[in-house]
Amino acid sequence: MDAKKTFKILSIDGGGIRGVYSAHILKRIEEEFKIKLHDYFDLIAGTSTGSIIAAAIACNVSLDEVEKLYIEKGSLIFTKRKHIGISCKGLFNSIYDSREFKKILNDKFKDKKLKDIDKRLIIPSTDIFNGNVFVAKSKYHKDFIRDKDIKVSDAVLGSCSAPVYFAPHNAGNYLLADGGLWANNPSLIAVIDALKRCNQNLTDIKLLSVGTGLYKPEFNKVKKWGILNGWKGKKLIDLIFSLQSQSADNYVTLLLQKEQIKRIDYESDVCQILDDCSQIDKLISKADNYFTYHAKELRNFMELKE
Repeated sequence: MDAKKTFKILSIDGGGIRGVYSAHILKRIEEEFKIKLHDYFDLIAGTSTGSIIAAAIACNVSLDEVEKLYIEKGSLIFTKRKHIGISCKGLFNSIYDSREFKKILNDKFKDKKLKDIDKRLIIPSTDIFNGNVFVAKSKYHKDFIRDKDIKVSDAVLGSCSAPVYFAPHNAGNYLLADGGLWANNPSLIAVIDALKRCNQNLTDIKLLSVGTGLYKPEFNKVKKWGILNGWKGKKLIDLIFSLQSQSADNYVTLLLQKEQIKRIDYESDVCQILDDCSQIDKLISKADNYFTYHAKELRNFMELKE
């Protein structure tokens, strides 16, 4: 494949606190390969926690800052509401209060709007008011007029607002929830946009897709399939997101040739709940281990000289 013609896509999955895995690997790629991902990729897509990283790259926020966000602010992001438990308020409200999360995102992205970004950026979420999918995009096509005045922080927070965990977030005239409900792995959206909006040939696309771990939980054979017993509460949300990621990966594998795709991911034999900040050190170590043993493979895929 001619590197001069290659249209390079970066796609980053959702996965809550596990986004630190993606952030660390991408930071290592920048550091070791001496590149800026903002300059290297032609289109960047990220869902939920992946939208934080994708938006940061598109806005030239350093990946070191992003990694520190997970390490230093993770527990603040997952700030529980008061009275969660057996009270009526706990039954009907989300588990976490998003106010601290919003402050953190506003601090990173300031008042920057999607129209201010000079990079093609895609952030999937879910339009709760209208029952539609919602794909926020920077203004890289003349037909994109809806999203231009949406703040980057609002688009990201909407994409990160996972059901049960966070309440939907208002972004402009839209009430947005987690994009992971339908596009936890945004690679398929990115490839289609490259074809339809960026007028690329399928054979000229290269996709680096970064996951946040694959876990396949076993569900007990029970008679009562309530959210707290048979469906196992948070594990159900994680399963939905995982299934969507696998599905998108399968589709792009059918669309593209093997040499056009590089998927970074790992499998886990234990459940990794989206809000478990105790696993951050382990995730960083896992990411570091992956990069150590796949650096040459990644460099070759990205067609970078040593």
